[in-house]
Amino acid sequence: MSTQNIAESPVLSTEELNELILEAIQDIKGKNITKINLTKVDDAPTDFFIICEGDSTTQVNAIASNISRKLRKEAGVKPSHTEGTRESRWVLVDYFNTIVHVFHPEAREYYDIEDLWSDGDFTEYQDL
Repeated sequence: MSTQNIAESPVLSTEELNELILEAIQDIKGKNITKINLTKVDDAPTDFFIICEGDSTTQVNAIASNISRKLRKEAGVKPSHTEGTRESRWVLVDYFNTIVHVFHPEAREYYDIEDLWSDGDFTEYQDL
């Protein structure tokens, strides 16, 4: 199976993509998972943000890596862009319609993305 960018993938819906991302986060025990639906927000950079955190930079990096690995393996989809893996305090994984933010708790509190996009529709997920 060849890997492809989500923007080119007609077989995986955004909902299915988001479900795989959420599973990948929960596989590595990501915490405080929030999905923000931005489809009704003017000038939003994407349709969805999925935000979570890990207890350490090692866990932050492991969550981000697991997301990329799971989507590539199970759906043949690669992120269009990934950044922040070197320091692993805030790793961004961009799947075009969904952008994933994996934070270290202190960085999440500092940047407070949820407050910046508070006009979106929020869904919170329980920690496993």
